[in-house]
Amino acid sequence: MNVTLKPFDFAQAVARAGLNTDGMPIAKGKAVEGGGFQQALTNALKSVSESHHEAAALQREVQLDNPNVSIEQTMVAMQKAQIGFQGALQVRNRLVQAYSDIMNMQV
Repeated sequence: MNVTLKPFDFAQAVARAGLNTDGMPIAKGKAVEGGGFQQALTNALKSVSESHHEAAALQREVQLDNPNVSIEQTMVAMQKAQIGFQGALQVRNRLVQAYSDIMNMQV
């Protein structure tokens, strides 16, 4: 088995991460509107939902014996979805605790 390593292309890796070579985000065509905590939380929840749907689709394909989908790929997608869900659950718990703390404050 012949294994050859390709040289690491820093510019390509940074571009794939959505950053310029100086580490700043790549500017999109228009400015982000309404970019606050609510928008960030909404985007994070959408991302968690999408990863869950992707994992479910891969799991379904493995169950149908699709030769193009590997069990390893499916397991990684399932773990990513699980980690994302656990993170979202922790954020929710912290927000509920903060809300409770604020409501119990005496004014």
